[in-house]
Amino acid sequence: MGGGLRRTETSKLDLADWGRNASAPEFGKYGMLHVRYGKAKRGQPPRRRNVASVMGWAVDAVADYAENVRPKFGFDDHPALWVTERGGRIKPAEINARFESYREALRLPAALSPHSLRHSYVTHLTEDGVDRRFIQVQVGHECDSSTAIYTHVSDDFMSTALRKALAPAFEEPGRRKEQ
Repeated sequence: MGGGLRRTETSKLDLADWGRNASAPEFGKYGMLHVRYGKAKRGQPPRRRNVASVMGWAVDAVADYAENVRPKFGFDDHPALWVTERGGRIKPAEINARFESYREALRLPAALSPHSLRHSYVTHLTEDGVDRRFIQVQVGHECDSSTAIYTHVSDDFMSTALRKALAPAFEEPGRRKEQ
């Protein structure tokens, strides 16, 4: 999913969980996702959060599925976003199995898993310069240290960040470099 959701969160989504985001009207009714079944702390109920759509291609994919593919299953009254061909709600294990079959068909590395997509989401947002706190909230982490573990930026990104961090130290006194 283009929102860095966990498998369980994804499997429990309903069509009604999508809504508009006034800050991103270009995404229409797929601008904001209300995650009702986020990872719970021990002994606590699932944590809820809103996940803003930030990747247009992901919005297009969800819209295409919800509006063109899902109706072909013939279960218009079922609330689930992801329904099976028998009219049930898809389960996390089915997400794993489907992902594995696609991965094998495409001859991708066995280390690639649905959870890898979550790591990629965090990494891409980081490399795009998105605020760390925003990313943390998007993926439902309480601590930034958890989000940092998910970040696997490229060497090019690290080199660029290092140059940017060092630049002020090498500027001539009294003369600022234009941005």
